[in-house]
Amino acid sequence: MRAPCVYIETFGCQMNEYDTELVRSILKNRGYGFTDTADAADVVLLNTCAIRENAHNKVYGHLGALKHLKEDKGVVIGVLGCMAQNLKTDLMGKDSLIDVLAGPDSYRALPDLLEQAAAGKKALAVDLSEYETYVDIAPDRVAGVAAWVAVMRGCDNFCTFCVVPYTRGRERSRTLPDVVREIEAAAESGCKQVTLLGQNVNSYHDGTSDFADLLCAAASVSGIERVRFTSPHPKDFPEKLLDAVAEHPKICKHIHLPAQAGNDRILAMMNRTYTCTEYRKLVEQILTRCPQIVLTTDIIAGFCSEADDEYKETYRLLEDIRFASAYVFKYSERKHTIAARKFADDVSEQVKSERVTQLIELQRGISLAYNLGMIGEVMEILVEGEGKRADQWMGRTDGNIVTVFPKTHGTLKPGSLISVRIVDATVTTLYGESALS
Repeated sequence: MRAPCVYIETFGCQMNEYDTELVRSILKNRGYGFTDTADAADVVLLNTCAIRENAHNKVYGHLGALKHLKEDKGVVIGVLGCMAQNLKTDLMGKDSLIDVLAGPDSYRALPDLLEQAAAGKKALAVDLSEYETYVDIAPDRVAGVAAWVAVMRGCDNFCTFCVVPYTRGRERSRTLPDVVREIEAAAESGCKQVTLLGQNVNSYHDGTSDFADLLCAAASVSGIERVRFTSPHPKDFPEKLLDAVAEHPKICKHIHLPAQAGNDRILAMMNRTYTCTEYRKLVEQILTRCPQIVLTTDIIAGFCSEADDEYKETYRLLEDIRFASAYVFKYSERKHTIAARKFADDVSEQVKSERVTQLIELQRGISLAYNLGMIGEVMEILVEGEGKRADQWMGRTDGNIVTVFPKTHGTLKPGSLISVRIVDATVTTLYGESALS
């Protein structure tokens, strides 16, 4: 009998990418095969994100596009991840195409759920766990230069705009030895860079070791050249962690430091637990300890009741700190969050869009100036693969900036580290001349 063939499409964050690798491993161990197209599949799984409205809309759009496969071929359709957890009642409503729902803590049950669905019975598993870390499951990842490694799951911060504590549960960390074993396996397969993942990654603690300990242990694995981490919270940056980033040569000099807003009233409403002054002091502390650090951030525009003068404080924050790049989003209310229960989403869509546009335009100018300032410098690039043109390599700096340069050294390959002199730049990309020997 032919093994059922599965197509998985992943939406959202790096943690979802990692979870898809876990799902592939779980299903492969139960005899499922995989395909790269929905048309060739017996089972279509959408691994979903619930953070922003755009992610929701994409998933609903894809579900609509799958209707013909359901009607013509009887394909089993499953929704996994955060939307499955947060919108289970909506998704399993009358006349729904969906056969299976599985939340982020329920992937072990997925083979049984799919068997129920194949027998004509809708199935769901959306319980949150206080303990699940999938510690015994090796991700089924495609061998390559870089790998994601989830070191913890869940979040205890309860930022009022964020649905993660309700879709991924409370914080729990894997043990340091277990994480190191996974990194060692990735290195043995040829991986040169790992990114440590967590919803609040720098709050990691396994009862014995903290995040600084884990970072240093990961960076000491033989074969690993670079270690990154995302996403941290500004409240969890003790001196020990800053020392690790500054001093260990294989821990990348890049910190993504989500600010979210530049006004204290809005930050308090968001439950971010710091003031703008405290955030600025942390930035100053980081840059004093490690001047070459590349800082990036997240910003939400148009949060509940945000006045124009409060928005302008966020604008000034970007002007003053001059991040290398920033992800700017307009606030979108998420079901079941504290903000959805307590605050009115009363900033108009037009105002939200105007603020986002202004912040993006400001940041584009800052990013361009930042990148142009690197012209003439020699940067160490980790080669990831070919550029858009076949005669170019594409890689990233230690600070995570995309860099393109000509293929002039025949010995280079993905995973190589090479020094490149920067000769030009755009908002998002550095351009190098011939790689230096």
